[in-house]
Amino acid sequence: MSEFMTKESYDRLKEKLDELKKKRPRISKAIGEAREHGDLRENSAYHAAREEQGLNEARIRELEAKLESVEIVEESKMPKKDTVTLNSTVRIKAIDSGEEFEYKIVSDMEADIFQKMISNESPVGSALMYQQRGDEVEVQVPRGLVKYKIMDIK
Repeated sequence: MSEFMTKESYDRLKEKLDELKKKRPRISKAIGEAREHGDLRENSAYHAAREEQGLNEARIRELEAKLESVEIVEESKMPKKDTVTLNSTVRIKAIDSGEEFEYKIVSDMEADIFQKMISNESPVGSALMYQQRGDEVEVQVPRGLVKYKIMDIK
């Protein structure tokens, strides 16, 4: 199944992949240096470097597989900027509390809540997709049903 993503998002993920690949020689060197210290059974530096290598290689494989299955959506073919789509930054207001949030809607593989980037497949992200400024959406979240009003779309 293809995942949709803009060219800008694809390029960002490709950069992450390239960074991970550039780590390979450093990790390999750390493994070699740790190996020179003798007994590998009790060599914490060796085991830490091997674990880092395993995690790095797993992330590389994951990104390569995802990038192979991506379908790039041309910005010109996306709905107008007054509609929430991939790469839209949306400011929403919780109707019950008045609290406001701002999120960028991205593909699932780019989502990072700490960067305020939510997936278009998440409960909030999918409810916002294709909505317009002023629309209200209801979203089932862990604390219950929440109603949001779309305040702004960039």
